[in-house]
Amino acid sequence: MTISVLKKESILALTLIGLSFISFAQNKKTTRLPIPQEQWQEHWWEHDLLVSRVYYDDNVAFYYDKNMDTSVTWPFKAMSDTWAYVKKTYGDFGPDPRLYVVFHKVVNGKLAGGHPSSYFNKSHDYHNTLDCGLSDWTKPTGEQIGMPIHEIGHIVTGNSHGVNGSPSDALWGDSKFMEIFNYDVLMNIGRKDEAERVFIQMQTQYDDFPRSGSQWFKNWFYPIYEKHGKAAVLNTYFELLARNFPKDQHNSFTRNLNWGEFIHFWSAAAGVNLKKQAELAFGWSPEWEKELKTAQHDFPLKYK
Repeated sequence: MTISVLKKESILALTLIGLSFISFAQNKKTTRLPIPQEQWQEHWWEHDLLVSRVYYDDNVAFYYDKNMDTSVTWPFKAMSDTWAYVKKTYGDFGPDPRLYVVFHKVVNGKLAGGHPSSYFNKSHDYHNTLDCGLSDWTKPTGEQIGMPIHEIGHIVTGNSHGVNGSPSDALWGDSKFMEIFNYDVLMNIGRKDEAERVFIQMQTQYDDFPRSGSQWFKNWFYPIYEKHGKAAVLNTYFELLARNFPKDQHNSFTRNLNWGEFIHFWSAAAGVNLKKQAELAFGWSPEWEKELKTAQHDFPLKYK
């Protein structure tokens, strides 16, 4: 049966309306929480752009700058799944259950890289926030998915279990914990392909601290993770620090860990003495031995 031109046009119009509705529904998920603000004025460091909300659900509120391609939607689910997993694994992070995500497209080298902020900080309006800039966001692989997960890892290390600060940073620097954190997250948000890429890369990753040729992932974090509970052992480490390491009246850590304390708290998290693992990964020294014995006295945590 022949369909008239008018009917064809009507069907096309209804189809376009339907597609528009589906697109709208995809970017406006049903939420039990208040709708986040439509725009957010950046006011941190060199960031001074007015960014616009492009997606929200009960886990994330996403904002893009004017240079971002709004057809890039893969980060919405990836970061929502990541934050949901983080909250399930490491507990709540303040009164607002959402993570606020700002993505920039780098133009002329401006706003490149990433940084986090937490609900403790006024700088980002007391939101758990990650702010990332790359020249290309089109594929959920490599740095494009790795960078934002890395920045979420800093919120975990610095603000889990209601405590502010990361006393471990002085020892593991900016990225060593993030290697195992990214691996675990990717394994648990349906991206085993990317997790395997991280694993392979880490087999030839060497650092010059605490001694030359150290392999943090291969010889320290991954053996602990694989043998002693995976994500549970990572969480227990931060939980033990929050309960036992010195804090001030504002619930901020008052000092950094030394190496003996670091080994002691990880041993308590794993439930076994990790001194031999530390010797393999980092070497050992009389100073560390003294620090470990002092830590065992000062923080009476049990392990075999």
